[in-house]
Amino acid sequence: MWEMFSKMVKDKKEYRQMMARVKALPEDYQFVFEKMQKYMWNYAAGDGYDMLKIHYELIDLFETGAADGKQVLEITGRDVAGFCDELLRNAKTYADDWREKLNREIIEKIEKGNTL
Repeated sequence: MWEMFSKMVKDKKEYRQMMARVKALPEDYQFVFEKMQKYMWNYAAGDGYDMLKIHYELIDLFETGAADGKQVLEITGRDVAGFCDELLRNAKTYADDWREKLNREIIEKIEKGNTL
């Protein structure tokens, strides 16, 4: 029980630190990050750690871009949703869960000889 509580406190602290880094970015970067974050959380599955890892890497990328004087869309391109989808490519998402469930249910039904 204590380990779970400690982990929750640590995770919350890391999240606050992450968001403080976002708040230090130029306003356009903050706006785009928050929109992207909201979009990507819609697809998060499992414990969400894949998503946090992606967000940390995105903050690193945005900090570098801002430091180099780039506009945020120079980093993401105009298809920001497509950029997000590429970031999500290696993350565990609900879409993965839905695909796995569909395939599992069909295979189990068919392989048991219970065809319709």
